[in-house]
Amino acid sequence: MTIQNSPYKAFATLLTSSGHNVSPAELHGLLLGRSCAGAGFDAEGWLVDAAELLEGEPQDNVRNALIGLQEMVKGELTGDDVTVVLLLPTDDEPLADRAAALGQWCQGFLSGFGLNCRDSSMLSTEATEVLQDLAAIAQVQDALEESDDGESDYMEVMEYLRVAPLLLFTETKKADEPAAAKPSLH
Repeated sequence: MTIQNSPYKAFATLLTSSGHNVSPAELHGLLLGRSCAGAGFDAEGWLVDAAELLEGEPQDNVRNALIGLQEMVKGELTGDDVTVVLLLPTDDEPLADRAAALGQWCQGFLSGFGLNCRDSSMLSTEATEVLQDLAAIAQVQDALEESDDGESDYMEVMEYLRVAPLLLFTETKKADEPAAAKPSLH
C-alpha cells in the first residue's frame, strides 16, 4: 500500500518547490542534533542553523514548517515517550533511498550536535559511542541491499536512531543543570 502524503514527501515537496535542494532527513537530523547538544528550543537559533543548511533565508511557508518541526521535536525530547519519530521516507520507497536518507539524517545530526555541543569532553563513554555509531551509520548508507536481511538491518538501525537522541539529550541536559549544593555534615 502506497502512502500518498507521508510527512517526508510533503516536506521534500515544500523544500524543493521553495528552491531548497536539501533532504528533509538531513534537516531533521540537524534539528535533533542541535537540540540534543543543548541548543535549546529557541526558534531564532534554529532558523539561523536551518538557513545555513538551506543556503538562504527560508520563505514564510518553509519558516513556519521549520518552527512546527521544532515544536514536534521539543515535544518528543521533553515528553514521556522514549522514542523519536524520524523524518524518513516510508517503507514503500526503495531500500537504497531509505538508507541514503538514513545516512543524511545521521550527517545532519552530527553537524547539529557538533555545532552546538559546548564541551564534548564532558560526554560519557556511552554518549561518545552513540556519536561514533552515527558517524559509522552515515558512511554505510550504500551497503544495504534489497533483501530481507537488508530490510532487517535497516529496521534495526532505524530503531536504534529512534532512542539514541534521547540518551544524548538527557546527558547534555544533566551537564547543563547546576550541581546541587551538598548538605554539609557537622
